[in-house]
Amino acid sequence: MQPGTEFPAQTFRITRADLVRYAGASGDFNPIHWNDRQATGVGLPGVIAHGMLTMGLAGQAVACWVGGTASIVEFSTRFANPVVVPDDDEGTEIVVTGVVKKILEDGLVQIDVAATCHGEKALGAAKALVRNQ
Repeated sequence: MQPGTEFPAQTFRITRADLVRYAGASGDFNPIHWNDRQATGVGLPGVIAHGMLTMGLAGQAVACWVGGTASIVEFSTRFANPVVVPDDDEGTEIVVTGVVKKILEDGLVQIDVAATCHGEKALGAAKALVRNQ
């Protein structure tokens, strides 16, 4: 990996069924993740994906690029915009891209990660530190 190396985009589909499964696995049953009335009642445009689900999908893309989770030393991000998941069979898509930003002195590589939904940034300041293999 060299600075400027771009990784192929990975696309992940998220449906309402995925939100239910994630809620069960994480224990996060906040109704903004499954109930349109509750979501819009607090000012959201509709039901939104769990932020940690979005982050997890971005982390999955990084793991794929670098040969597995064992190479990931650190992953951080901020949640930039909610990922609205419509109540249909199609759901929505998250597109994750990445580029090597720099090689650090300790042999780690910084990958800047971008996750978008319908062209809007879902994650901000996302970066992964990975072992250079």
